[in-house]
Amino acid sequence: MATIKDVARKAGVSYTTVSHVLNQTRPVSHDASTRVLAAAEALAYVPSALARSLRSKTTGSIGLIIPNNTNPYFSEVARGIEDSCYAAGYSVILCNSDDDPAKQRDYLNVLLTKRCDGLIVATLAQTDGELLRKMKVPTVLLDRAPKDMGIDLVAVDNAAGGALAAQHLLSLGRRRIACIGGPADIDISRERIAGLRQTLFVAGVTLPDDMLVYADFTSAGGYLAARSLLAWQAPDAIFCCNDLMAIGALRAAAELGIAVPQTLAVVGFDDIDLAQFVHPTLTSVAQNTRRLGQLTAQCLLERIATPDRPLQRQTIAPELHVRGSTVAA
Repeated sequence: MATIKDVARKAGVSYTTVSHVLNQTRPVSHDASTRVLAAAEALAYVPSALARSLRSKTTGSIGLIIPNNTNPYFSEVARGIEDSCYAAGYSVILCNSDDDPAKQRDYLNVLLTKRCDGLIVATLAQTDGELLRKMKVPTVLLDRAPKDMGIDLVAVDNAAGGALAAQHLLSLGRRRIACIGGPADIDISRERIAGLRQTLFVAGVTLPDDMLVYADFTSAGGYLAARSLLAWQAPDAIFCCNDLMAIGALRAAAELGIAVPQTLAVVGFDDIDLAQFVHPTLTSVAQNTRRLGQLTAQCLLERIATPDRPLQRQTIAPELHVRGSTVAA
């Protein structure tokens, strides 16, 4: 790989002149500039990002840690983040924590070592939050992160989403409503279940403990949870705390010969693109994943530009997108 000294040698100038031409830090004669640019092109010279970062004290990079980019929800959010960061001149370094606290801590240390200009983190332990505050790295928490860390946060109103699902199912006359939650220790799952349960309670409908089961936010987990639930219970509706589990529940119902939506209504959460292409199409609580990613990136870019601005808490109101899994076409 060519160095700045190789370019200087080929152009017949000093390497400081090459630096001034490429970085436009000082006027250089037209003849010298032309020779430098021609030499750089001929040698396929790429300026050192490390050297630039040492001069500017910025790296032009954003670190993004998510639990799992094979989950369409996170891949769609990440795309919104990447698009916004790219438009602002930043590259995104994507890391998958796999919901493993040790792996996430390793990635945090890697990103801090790389001197990323800012971080976006979808899950964060309290000790890691303390580390980031101590390091004074501009950071925005997203989605599953705790809300009491003194760090900027962008999230959907999960309880309101659970309430929307309950209101819709009640409006259809469903009363034996079951729920497949995500992992019991994850806040967003608890919030969605709480919104569902409270709305049912106000309507005089209960969510019995044996109608609430937990899975792992995957299609396979939703499938197994639904098979177990439907083997012992006869709900007329199931609210799943994300779309992947709802898709698994649709398969379980199909295998058991349970008609959706005639006998069993199914509602998901996230409204991933795939929700429109399963059969029947999936009714889902939508949080506009691409927009969520854009807002998160914008929040971080504003924090980078103004480090001392007041703490930001942005909550996005969900919407219900009604499709064939609750209302027959």
